Amino acid sequence: MAEFVINQEVRTETPTVEVTLSANNALPIGRHTFRLVVVDDSGNSSIPDDVIVIVADTENPTAVLNAPRSVNFATSFNLDGSRSFDAGGGRVVRYQWTYMGQP
Repeated sequence: MAEFVINQEVRTETPTVEVTLSANNALPIGRHTFRLVVVDDSGNSSIPDDVIVIVADTENPTAVLNAPRSVNFATSFNLDGSRSFDAGGGRVVRYQWTYMGQP
């Protein structure tokens, strides 16, 4: 069990950790990034690996958008919303796509 605070490392000697949450210490609805770095017995650190965890709304559907991380110039690519879901028991019936420009 661990209480995670943004940008503060939690160190363990086991390969799993519980993200301990409660009503008073809940993650807000939306995407949250967690990072893992492993260290070997010589003190060498790995390259970080990140994962995004989606905290879902139980009433409204949750959009999950998958896309390639990079594409070649002037090359078409697909956006994929098939992992979107409705945790409240409904089903997704429409996908509304918008290009938001460059950051």
